[in-house]
Amino acid sequence: VQLQACGGGLVQTGGSLGLSCTASGRTDATHSVGWFRQAPGKDREFVAAIMWNSGNLYYAESVRGRFTIFRDNAKNTVYLQMISLKPEDTAIYYCAANVMSILSTKASVYDYWGQGTQVTVSS
Repeated sequence: VQLQACGGGLVQTGGSLGLSCTASGRTDATHSVGWFRQAPGKDREFVAAIMWNSGNLYYAESVRGRFTIFRDNAKNTVYLQMISLKPEDTAIYYCAANVMSILSTKASVYDYWGQGTQVTVSS
């Protein structure tokens, strides 16, 4: 399974950005996709996750109400729409896919990772 993350960029505080994560290869082997982020000098942290089939989803408290995760199964793509962005949202954003049928906030649980895309929010 290969994951391609796109859509990062530079935005001002309060602005919006959308990220996409497109899966290819044995996509039927994966059951959920998560977004994580890593800021300089910090650990990678969970952002949001969604199940391919049920659409069940979960958000980190820090982004709930501002970020929306959704998927398009026909395109094998998961999106992360981000609004009301803050400087503390600045990080490299990664998408990851999980072969287990669970929603997990733990990076170690995910089996496949995309290359990451930079999101920078200026103050």
